[in-house]
Amino acid sequence: MKKSLNIAHRGFSGYYPENTMLAFKKAVEAGCHGIETDVQLTKDGVAVICHDETLERTTTGSGYIKDFTYKELMEFDAGIKFHEKFKGEKIPTLEEFLDYVKDKNLYINLELKNTLVLYENIEEKVISKLHEYKLGKSSILSSFNHYSMVKCKSIDSSIKTGLLYGDGLYKPENYLAYVGADALHPHYFVLLHEEILAGIKSKNIEINTYTVNDERTMKKLIELGIHGIITNFPDKLGKLLE
Repeated sequence: MKKSLNIAHRGFSGYYPENTMLAFKKAVEAGCHGIETDVQLTKDGVAVICHDETLERTTTGSGYIKDFTYKELMEFDAGIKFHEKFKGEKIPTLEEFLDYVKDKNLYINLELKNTLVLYENIEEKVISKLHEYKLGKSSILSSFNHYSMVKCKSIDSSIKTGLLYGDGLYKPENYLAYVGADALHPHYFVLLHEEILAGIKSKNIEINTYTVNDERTMKKLIELGIHGIITNFPDKLGKLLE
């Protein structure tokens, strides 16, 4: 059986401020096989990495990312709210992230954050950057907005797409074929239903599941042969995979 991939959720976000370059570097140091992160667009169209559409939870800013230029976003601190020792971390651009991972042989999962805010042309911009850094083959785009995943395929059919969902889709293997995606990205509790998992596995569909932080669930998913396990603690998962 093929070993599950250890995918760091927003970088090594268990111990470092999420979606910062520090968190990505620490995830690589911890031996992750891949990184999951989130892409949004600034007011002036720069692709940046941040999970929430708003700034309050993770930075010293407030308001929507879409309402700030990239230069304005750089005024905010993206580390200090996690712990004062991380003061000075900034919101990275997608370009900074891709430049860092381009030679690391990692599985890259970029979640397009386009459910609450429908960023214009985010699909084109992200796909263009992946090709610029020659990462198209080692990356997968995901979103809770499945219309966006269909659009990604229409732009470039070679780009892999994953469908994020948190509820019990009926026969997700059939839905995936209907949408024309490559992988399912369910919340892990959906996968622990044997009937659902059996249907997906019968079609040899790639599964990358989120966000798995307790070791008992990690062990169960490893035993089930899940393709990718997305976790805030790549160190814990790494030990179990050994």
